[in-house]
Amino acid sequence: MLTSFCPVICTSRMDESRGFYSRLFGFTTAHTTPWYTALVRPGERHHVLALLDHAHPALPESLRTPVRAVRLTLRVEDRAAVWERLAADGAVECGERRHGTIVDPNGVRIDIVTD
Repeated sequence: MLTSFCPVICTSRMDESRGFYSRLFGFTTAHTTPWYTALVRPGERHHVLALLDHAHPALPESLRTPVRAVRLTLRVEDRAAVWERLAADGAVECGERRHGTIVDPNGVRIDIVTD
């Protein structure tokens, strides 16, 4: 049985990325070093996201590059309300009425959807 899942984004923009996910999605910093940040979003469903400096020596040399292609899908109860808050922060809507997309500082595409 799966007990945890934590996507890790390799980034050259640690501070900007941490601020983006904190400000727009309510993540808080659980642990941070100059090269790693663990972000959590507490609640009934505990969500975790990590940021890793792309140049850190713990990564094999061949992987020491910022993220190239990732898409995250966030399913929310009220996409319109979430989208209104994101749009106020400069997000640009694309897609259909029940679907919107923003891009994080690393180029990660984030789809915001609702049922």
